[in-house]
Amino acid sequence: MVQDFRSLLFAPADAPLRLTRALNSGADIVLLDLEDMVAVGNKAQARASAAAILREIRERDGAPQLFVRVNSLDSGLIDADLDAIMPGRPQGIVLPKSRSGMDVQHLAAKLAVQEAENDLRDGSTCILPLVTESGAAIFGLSTYARASHRLVALAWGVDDLAADIGAEDSRNDDGSWSDPFAMARQLTLFAAAAAGVPAIDTVFRDFGDLAGLRLEAQQARADGFAAKLAIHPGQVGTINHVFTPTGEALARAQAIVAAFSQQADAPFIRIDGQMFDRRQLARARRVLGRAARANQPPPA
Repeated sequence: MVQDFRSLLFAPADAPLRLTRALNSGADIVLLDLEDMVAVGNKAQARASAAAILREIRERDGAPQLFVRVNSLDSGLIDADLDAIMPGRPQGIVLPKSRSGMDVQHLAAKLAVQEAENDLRDGSTCILPLVTESGAAIFGLSTYARASHRLVALAWGVDDLAADIGAEDSRNDDGSWSDPFAMARQLTLFAAAAAGVPAIDTVFRDFGDLAGLRLEAQQARADGFAAKLAIHPGQVGTINHVFTPTGEALARAQAIVAAFSQQADAPFIRIDGQMFDRRQLARARRVLGRAARANQPPPA
């Protein structure tokens, strides 16, 4: 079962040194990449490496959760990716270039077959789609609600979208997102809320600018994003710090959960003159989950 998460770090599956650094970075989820970070000629090597990591690391105490970014549904490579990695029981699959909930359903059907063939529990493999990597994908954002019980979150991306629409840049001079990308970001947040799953903010490309990363992560958290993608191990600490609940937020979450536990059938409860319903209860539980992740020991 996928636990609450704050940071998700991409690492190319064919680069042993970068994989080692990623696995020891403190990231809640390491995304073993078989797609954009891997050259076409290295795909087979990357699959074998990802399969080995899954076998060796997945059950290690303190290990991060392991997802694999496979190649896209229309690449002609995804079946070979799944054949290689599913025996290793990845906790999730990252679906790049997803266009709609139908793509999630397509992948879910493939995973059901793979789980049966590998004696895995049906539904045990989650799906995390990247949902803004083309202009067409923007129009499919409303279709992820109820697409699959495997859906664990929605994440948005920039580079493929920029290439698809012909954008010269994705940011304004002050560093803020230009209008098309700000819209994609906002719509991802709304689509995730409609689907009842967390929204994940995209990567911050300048991995040497930790102050800029902190500001962007803080804005993402304030807007409602639950986590952030990373492309360098050095970004993980900042992201984890920003998305770890403060003492005040943790205390309030504990109070909400405790109050509902005493009134299991109540539609709402009151604390210090404020009313909280079950939507706030779900949010409080997510806060406690992120706090629990923060208190876990780092990987050995």
